[in-house]
Amino acid sequence: MLKLLGLAVGFILLLLGLLASILFGHQQFSLHTLWQAYHHFDGSNEHLILVNSRVPRSLVAAMVGASLALAGAIMQVITKNPIASPSVFGINSGAVLFVVIGLAWFGSALTMSGMIWLAFAGASVTALFVYALSLQGSARFEPVKLTLAGASVAAFASAVTSGIILIRKDSLETALFWMIGSVSGRQLEHLYIVLPYMAAGWLTAMLLSGSLNILALGDDIARGLGQRLMLIRGIAAAAVVLLAGCSVAVAGPIAFIGLIVPHLCRYLVGNDHRWLLPYSACTGALLLVVADLASRFIIISKEVPVGVATALIGVPFLIHVARRSQHAQS
Repeated sequence: MLKLLGLAVGFILLLLGLLASILFGHQQFSLHTLWQAYHHFDGSNEHLILVNSRVPRSLVAAMVGASLALAGAIMQVITKNPIASPSVFGINSGAVLFVVIGLAWFGSALTMSGMIWLAFAGASVTALFVYALSLQGSARFEPVKLTLAGASVAAFASAVTSGIILIRKDSLETALFWMIGSVSGRQLEHLYIVLPYMAAGWLTAMLLSGSLNILALGDDIARGLGQRLMLIRGIAAAAVVLLAGCSVAVAGPIAFIGLIVPHLCRYLVGNDHRWLLPYSACTGALLLVVADLASRFIIISKEVPVGVATALIGVPFLIHVARRSQHAQS
């Protein structure tokens, strides 16, 4: 009952965070203006900002934050690594590489929708390649091999990306803001492109919650309980690709949400994924919405990409988790 109440409180906080994100910024609005924008739209500057900018970016931030947090929680189970995040699959680097190749090839003709499809394709192809590479040479899944394969592929993709940017830097300046991670300038139609795939990832993650609980007990126990480990890991990996791939596609490679949120939620509800995953989704959405709101005030008269705000939060947290893990092993 307490966990259900906590989830309800989290949902209410998320709604309040969304409302604050819509109303506050360099230009502030009232609830009455928001109501008028959707019921008596008059084409004024205030109504245009609310309908075309504030509401879409807030919804994108919530959906992306929830998806990244779910992907991070799943990754930490299947890799048995407390500091794992979706980037272990090479999702970020693969998405960036495909977008940069697209910009180098098509230049200004590449639309935002085109960038989203390229990023999703890059994230999916890279993640599948990393997962297949980690299965080579052994009949059993080894988390270390997945981590090493992901790091190697990510390093290679980043090197190729850097080379293309050096050669074609004039035509690729438009990609820099996206590569840092941002929800600014996103429209609802951009979210609609990936929303069906996100929804499939959310549903898959929730259906896997019981299996993830057993998987967290260890491979030997899971096998003894009749679990098909390769099938579970394959479905979990597909869910991560859908969730993180869609998120990177629509908002760029936003770091640390997938790392921070699962740890915060484990502190609140423990390791039961039937509760951990819903809590992670709600908390991830809230954290990215609040980070996007805070990014508007970090530098006066300048808007900082939300990826910078999450990095400011995430780096100290990563150091804390790493130090705690080291103490636990000693």
